[in-house]
Amino acid sequence: MPMDSHGSSVLPAGARIPVGRPAIIALGTRRPVVARSAFVAFTAVLVGDVAIGEDTGIFYGAVLRGDCNSVSVGSGSNAQDNVVLHADADAACSIGSGVSVGHGAVVHGATVEDDCLIGMGALVLNHAVIGYGSLVAAGSVVLEGAAISPGSLVAGRPATVRRALSATELEQIKANAALYRGLARQHKASR
Repeated sequence: MPMDSHGSSVLPAGARIPVGRPAIIALGTRRPVVARSAFVAFTAVLVGDVAIGEDTGIFYGAVLRGDCNSVSVGSGSNAQDNVVLHADADAACSIGSGVSVGHGAVVHGATVEDDCLIGMGALVLNHAVIGYGSLVAAGSVVLEGAAISPGSLVAGRPATVRRALSATELEQIKANAALYRGLARQHKASR
């Protein structure tokens, strides 16, 4: 049986998941690829065409499902507890580098550029593009096809651009991603 870079088996769909290992599941010819330095929690699920970059943290209960199209997470990013990243046939899910996707958020068939923060419980829908260095506030709903300019604070249901982020706020976004890189290393080392 093929192994990923963590020594976990890449399982066929429907296979039993070994206790204490993340569910890294091939779906036909689509199979997850996880960088050696990444952390994938033992309760995370990666299915199909999923690519995880270096120094990335995929935390507990996160589900990344590349069954319809690709899901990619760039280097130094994190998908926190209970995040869902999924794609539609016409809408890949792309998370850039240095991105934090907060607890319980859903990014579905959308693009999140580098150095963004997607707040807890936010929804980012198909074909939306979150520009570099933006912050989507907790609980916001970014509608299908929305184009968010770089450096924006976005909030609401539906989400709208409220204002430009300051240089200090962008640094705080980057610090959050750095914090989670450290947490990912700690969690990986504790296995």
